[in-house]
Amino acid sequence: MAGSQDIFDSIVMADERFHAEGYREGYEEGSSLGVTEGRQHGTLHGAKIGSEIGCYQGFAFAWKCLLHSCTTEKDSRKMKVLESLIGMIQRFPYDDPTYDKLHEDLDKIRGKFKQVRACVSLCW
Repeated sequence: MAGSQDIFDSIVMADERFHAEGYREGYEEGSSLGVTEGRQHGTLHGAKIGSEIGCYQGFAFAWKCLLHSCTTEKDSRKMKVLESLIGMIQRFPYDDPTYDKLHEDLDKIRGKFKQVRACVSLCW
């Protein structure tokens, strides 16, 4: 009777054992795929942010060169706004993806860019 009890226990416990093994294997595979997908997602969004910031920087440098020889008071104000944007871009933490205020600083740069764009569009 004890032998037949062991056979039934192994049959009943097989379901639990297979469930546990399947869960473990699925978890390991999912973790691996999650890391890969996370890396791809981060690379894509990091590249987008870098491209956006680079565009703002190029715009600011171009206008700084154009306004360099101008000496009117309006141009002086424009230069200050441009210098502010360039400073914000230079202080942006490109190397630190864990920076807490990354999106907040990016929003500030976007706002400053809009201000610069409005200033320089008035002169042309």
